[in-house]
Amino acid sequence: MTEKYNFDQVIDRYGTASVKWDEADRLYGGKDLLPMWVADMDFQVPEAITAALANRIRQGIYGYTYRADSYLSAVQKWMQVRHNWSIEKEWLCHSPGVVTALNLIVDGFTEPGDKILIQPPVYPPFRKSAQNQGRKLVTNPLVYHGGKYTIDFNDIERKLSDPSVKMMILCSPHNPVGRVWSRWELQQVADLTKKYGVLVVSDEIHGDLVFEEYQHIPFASLSEEAAGHSIVCTAPSKTFNLAGLQVSNIIIPDPDLRKIYLNQLNRFSLSEPNTLGMVAAESAYLKGGEWLDQCLKYITENENYIKEYLHSNLPKLFMVPLEGTYLGWIDCRRLGLDRLSLQKLLIQKAHIAFNQGYTFGKEGEGFIRINLACPRPLLEEAMARLKTALIEGKRS
Repeated sequence: MTEKYNFDQVIDRYGTASVKWDEADRLYGGKDLLPMWVADMDFQVPEAITAALANRIRQGIYGYTYRADSYLSAVQKWMQVRHNWSIEKEWLCHSPGVVTALNLIVDGFTEPGDKILIQPPVYPPFRKSAQNQGRKLVTNPLVYHGGKYTIDFNDIERKLSDPSVKMMILCSPHNPVGRVWSRWELQQVADLTKKYGVLVVSDEIHGDLVFEEYQHIPFASLSEEAAGHSIVCTAPSKTFNLAGLQVSNIIIPDPDLRKIYLNQLNRFSLSEPNTLGMVAAESAYLKGGEWLDQCLKYITENENYIKEYLHSNLPKLFMVPLEGTYLGWIDCRRLGLDRLSLQKLLIQKAHIAFNQGYTFGKEGEGFIRINLACPRPLLEEAMARLKTALIEGKRS
């Protein structure tokens, strides 16, 4: 489907200590499950990344490393070219991963008993990062109407006006619903959080995975005011499938906020990066643009395939239109199954490991999340299994 990269190639990942493939049966309690769950691509990374890693490995020495100027420059260039955001090198802080950063930030910027606002259905570690540190959760549920999710701004202002709410964790683009927030929406969030003195932690790990008609806008790029009360979490891990190399870039323009974050890194001895992670990420940012553009086209084709298949074969299922991320959000509520019955059907009858919607909050009940960043033959197999399971379910 693409000229230069073979995204149709199915690569056997069993026996590689892959969480997605080798752990699916154990984690889901099934047998011979086809893994369509965790946000982990089944595509080979750009050849430039593999070549850079091979070149570094040939040296045969893997001692302590640091984030070299060439690496920081590569991140700067990527943000400028892909997102029209000019950042300073000193704004770039390290973390082994965005989830690690969320926990460090919650611990360092709030106190036990403080409240943290999230927007469910949303990535489960948002909730866990607050609960892990003994903080209280406040929710501003997204509004689902006409096949699209939006923010309830009346509700969010009521929640933010509570003096106990100290932080908002924003998912941008949103996982799992696939929204790419508009400039207007982000500006409303920026204005309200500034008004009530709430720190915004913007998880933008999917920010590079946005489709042609949409534009990802880094929260801190909105204005100097927005930059002054926000922390932006980014990484090459979803963009280029480098999660196992443990490298993220936490962008903090405000020096006072940055000082607190760096103290947290030092406190937990997390300031030293992964040697090979640095090599892979720098190569990705310098040479991975063409691969990403073609990958996004392939994911769009996969999305269209799923939508057409559901419409023709499983009309009770509806996939929410995808603006960003490679994670499809499928509405299964018309099947009339409770969450445990739906889960049992998918695991025991269809033998597929989807992310269950209820794990993203009660607002996600009746939905499933499907990973679209995989070769088309795997999607075809998943849809065939799903159709067979639903047909057999009607008969039983």
